[in-house]
Amino acid sequence: MERIKTVEQWRDTLQQSKDKACLVLKFSMTCFSSISALKELKALETNLPKYLVIVQKERDVSNIIENDLKVKHESPQLFILKDGKGVWQATHYKIKQSLLSEAISMYVK
Repeated sequence: MERIKTVEQWRDTLQQSKDKACLVLKFSMTCFSSISALKELKALETNLPKYLVIVQKERDVSNIIENDLKVKHESPQLFILKDGKGVWQATHYKIKQSLLSEAISMYVK
């Protein structure tokens, strides 16, 4: 899993999703549901690239994601990016391997 630390890295990730879908998790270091979400994402078996944004350390990136994807900020928050946009998202305890696998099969072809 690769961390997105800069706005430029975020923009590159969003651009690269036009060629290959990916997963992006916005993670809070002080939130128990974020820890659970991170474990679920790490355990997920997929060929899609996985990225992590730590909201306390990369607040500017988190804000840009909110703006670019036109979604209200939540943490934890997981996105499937495809074709340069967010095609699916889940928050809090809805970030589960089974739901992620279903979403990937529905939205990533």
